[in-house]
Amino acid sequence: MTTKEVKAGSVAIGNKNPLVFIAGPCVIETEESVLKTANRLKEISIDLGIPLIFKSSYDKANRSSIDSYRGPGIGRGLEILEKVKKETSLPVLSDVHSTNDVQLAAGVLDVLQIPAFLCRQTDLIVAAAKTGKPVNIKKGQFLAPGDIKNSIDKVLSTGNKSVFVTERGVSFGYNNLVVDMRSIPIMQGLGFPVVFDATHAVQLPGGPGKASGGQREFAAPLARAAVAVGCDAVFLEVHESPDKALCDGPNMLGLDEFQTLAQVLRDINKLVKFF
Repeated sequence: MTTKEVKAGSVAIGNKNPLVFIAGPCVIETEESVLKTANRLKEISIDLGIPLIFKSSYDKANRSSIDSYRGPGIGRGLEILEKVKKETSLPVLSDVHSTNDVQLAAGVLDVLQIPAFLCRQTDLIVAAAKTGKPVNIKKGQFLAPGDIKNSIDKVLSTGNKSVFVTERGVSFGYNNLVVDMRSIPIMQGLGFPVVFDATHAVQLPGGPGKASGGQREFAAPLARAAVAVGCDAVFLEVHESPDKALCDGPNMLGLDEFQTLAQVLRDINKLVKFF
């Protein structure tokens, strides 16, 4: 299904462009680890010929526990993301949680991401859209696919037409999420690119009690299905050592796993576009 093309830095999403990858660690842990991961992802993007946007959060405000690691904060976090841009030339994406953060974040980020639990926050969406930067709205776990139109309309109300949306599963209860692949063509029917978040879709929110669990072994099959259905981009959180990650480790992929999967997804996308 053809959707509007949205430019994120040098990367074009939608409108029959090649499958885009949004990848990186869930949250910034150290400058060294982020730069190491970003440079490796850049190498993979060149080797496979895939367009890639680097993603990492400077602050994860929605955590299971008061004790959960949130990141270095906006000041230090944006410094690190700016270094990623300079070293790799990759576009960068991160979450914004507050209207107070939007202008500062827009000075560095190529895409402002609205977290799933904030996808109905009018002031935040409008503030992000008014920067003129592309806005990625993650569909809340509580929304039906068609309901995301109201959030898209909030972006469009500012005159900004650079918006895309992300499917990341729906709350099924008992620390589980379920993905309905019908949501991809339904949301594409609104005219804007759709991303599939394969690693958050396999989260077990609050599963271990004070943190989210995950089943990373199911990220690949869900991603393959989503690309076969026709999504415009795939979101995969990647870490150099997922089992040691400070956030979302159980559902993140290692760098080698990402490379193997990205090649498969690239080839499926080419096949789907052929037909």
